[in-house]
Amino acid sequence: MAVRLADIAAALGGELRGDGERVIERIGPLEAATPHTISFLAQPRLKPLLDSTNAGAVIVREDACAPLVARGVAAIVVPDPYLAFARLTRWWAARTRPAAQVGVHPTAYVAPGARLHDTVSVGPFAVVEANAVLAEHVVVGAHAVVGEGADVGAGTQLRPRSTLAQGCRVGARGIIHSGAVIGSDGFGFAPHQGRWEKIEQLGGVWIGDDVEIGANTCVDRGALDDTVIEDGVKLDNLIQIAHNVHIGAHTAMAGCVGVAGSAKIGKHCTFGGAAMILGHLQIADHVHISAASVVMSSILKPGQYSGVFPIDENANWEKNAATLRQLHTLRARLRTLEKKSSP
Repeated sequence: MAVRLADIAAALGGELRGDGERVIERIGPLEAATPHTISFLAQPRLKPLLDSTNAGAVIVREDACAPLVARGVAAIVVPDPYLAFARLTRWWAARTRPAAQVGVHPTAYVAPGARLHDTVSVGPFAVVEANAVLAEHVVVGAHAVVGEGADVGAGTQLRPRSTLAQGCRVGARGIIHSGAVIGSDGFGFAPHQGRWEKIEQLGGVWIGDDVEIGANTCVDRGALDDTVIEDGVKLDNLIQIAHNVHIGAHTAMAGCVGVAGSAKIGKHCTFGGAAMILGHLQIADHVHISAASVVMSSILKPGQYSGVFPIDENANWEKNAATLRQLHTLRARLRTLEKKSSP
């Protein structure tokens, strides 16, 4: 695609400094940019890259604009370059990626009783089961499955080989990436005479609007009530959300996070990669968990939390953990004793 820089600036709502007739053909990083590339600078520590970039235009804050313009590089000045970059990628993708073909592919199966809006796209070998409801502009990719009685909101995309199981609901403008399974059985078994008796999972999954579920992520259906993911939640690839978990609006989780059953997570939280949250815990709004941390007790106060503790026999682990929690107090007491004993 080739587009005038002035058109990009208008789309972003930024102030253009430089030649608006310059033609931009790609979005790229500062280091590998060409005169037909638009890039961005979001982190002040990377400012030295502006001195050597060959980009035709850069999205920057006001304080980084002057050196670019002096070198003949155009600038689009915005308050938040990273946010503008995100919006530019969506604007660009909407103009370069082929739109889904409206209609049902001849190899797809749509059961009697399913309700599909006239603008829906159902791809090759996809399955839409009885009583499912697909709103306007829904896209069901190749080999994707929409289970019986499932409900898909307007503009939501089920990417190839994703599954929305029986009775589950996803809201508007969502993206369910390939391999994701929404509504798999929760891990429920009753021990009996050395064997495990399955507990049927009778709830569903309720997902709000503007939610993105990464590739090969699993969201289990509830045991009795629904598993709930509120509006705006973003889940990376390879995440496990167990039965009856509740995730508050606009929380984000990086890859390989695991959330055990019935945990309740607040709004606007973040979880680094491979963080683990034990079951039946409560996490307040605006809590941020570092990568690979294990949350073993409820967190009721906003803030940043980190913690990894070596595995051990449980009895030893409990003693060491109890001691570790007193380490700061013990350190202070030791310093006091040292001062008293010093000459």
